[in-house]
Amino acid sequence: MADTKREIERKYEACPGTRLPDLTGVRGVSAVLDQGVAELDAVYYDTDDLRLAAASITLRRRTGGKDAGWHLKLPVSPGVRDELHAPLGDDVPGSLAGLVHARTRGAPLVPVVRLRSRRDLRHLVDGDGALLAEAGTDTVRAERLAGGDGGTVEWTEIEVELADDGDPAFLDAVDKRLRKKGIKPSGAASKLAKALHDTGWRPTPPQEDGTAGGRVLAHLRDQADKLATYDAAVRRDLPDSVHRMRVATRRLRSAFRTYRKILDPAVTGPVADELKWLARELGVDRDQEVLAERLTAAVDAVPVTLLLGPVKGRLRAWGGAGRAGSRDRTLAVLDSDRYTALLNSLDALLADPPLRRAARKDADAVLARAILKDHERLAARIDRALALPAGPGRDVALHEARKAAKRARYAAETAAPVLGGPARRFAKRVKAVQKVLGDHQDSVVARDTLRDLAVQAHLSGETAFTWGLLYGREEARAAERERELPEVWARAVPGKLRRI
Repeated sequence: MADTKREIERKYEACPGTRLPDLTGVRGVSAVLDQGVAELDAVYYDTDDLRLAAASITLRRRTGGKDAGWHLKLPVSPGVRDELHAPLGDDVPGSLAGLVHARTRGAPLVPVVRLRSRRDLRHLVDGDGALLAEAGTDTVRAERLAGGDGGTVEWTEIEVELADDGDPAFLDAVDKRLRKKGIKPSGAASKLAKALHDTGWRPTPPQEDGTAGGRVLAHLRDQADKLATYDAAVRRDLPDSVHRMRVATRRLRSAFRTYRKILDPAVTGPVADELKWLARELGVDRDQEVLAERLTAAVDAVPVTLLLGPVKGRLRAWGGAGRAGSRDRTLAVLDSDRYTALLNSLDALLADPPLRRAARKDADAVLARAILKDHERLAARIDRALALPAGPGRDVALHEARKAAKRARYAAETAAPVLGGPARRFAKRVKAVQKVLGDHQDSVVARDTLRDLAVQAHLSGETAFTWGLLYGREEARAAERERELPEVWARAVPGKLRRI
């Protein structure tokens, strides 16, 4: 995997004659050290239709300066990006191209912009000489190579980049000083964004129109974008990335089912089926991760006098074997033709949505009715589960109720930008129900695994005492969740949604 660093920076407008103000008055800055001038030459790569730029992603090959090589920058939040480096070479490194596969999907990466910059660099250091930030005045000349009508533009900007592991609040102090000197923040998120804008690229994101269809489509586009964003995070093996990607697939499927009066299910159905396949495949990795965390915490809570046999060693071996196998499978899925076809079909659906008559209606009433219908479905499943005696049958019924709770919660969260407080409150209450049901289901899965580990220990001549103890604790935990459920469920009422 390529080397990675977190880039936190601010950009400011400047003129050819602008000079960096004296920053020694900024709190913490003891000296501003001249680092000389560097000549930088960067060629930015993208698809012909600028799919990376549309997602605020930059991929470049740069020579000059101290970090020559290939750089991929993935947005984290405004002014914050993860920058991944790979050695200089003629071709786009496979390690970086793979991270943007969900955006490019096999489309060639070609040079689209060349940026040549003259950087006058300064180091802001504290009293011990430790680097706080780099401040550079860049004179830039950009040449459009593809994806437009060509052309060149020139500008000057000031860039302040926080040192590794620095406090972001320091940039606020620098920002205050620069603004006092009349230097304004740049309107462009990156040099590439400014170059593309100034040479004619004007992306026009879809706007909501107040209709039910507009709100649902905005939600679907947001989740589709998250799916592609979390693809890169999963490939990088970032914490919680599989879970987040899986949630995006579930939210998409849930919206297709909840809003069938808005989107034709004959068209969305096949896409939903493929999303279900993807969620199931991702679940192999995610479920293993969740279960390992739960069992590890349970073992750590057992007094050492009750840890009989190599319990921790056996658990580590089980977790390591499962993790390696599940991650390999997940990466194979993300590299598969089936997954690429799913992303393409999702894009096609959003580009030409199969809207039904209800999509043209005002969003409030249509979305509220859909939420109430999901609430009714959830109520029926919970009533059925609570009417069953404790045992496997109730476990299965509670798991089905959990899935219905997710659907009702997602429906309310989708509608919250339109319906406001009533939808947000309902989503919060149903989330509490989902949490109780989720912990119950996790206990069911944990008990199955604990029994398997106990059998393995017994067959290896080890005592199964501790595994049995853990099994009993999980039984008690599940019973507690079942007792808790009626009270939590009683609070999950639609409230004012019924009057919309």
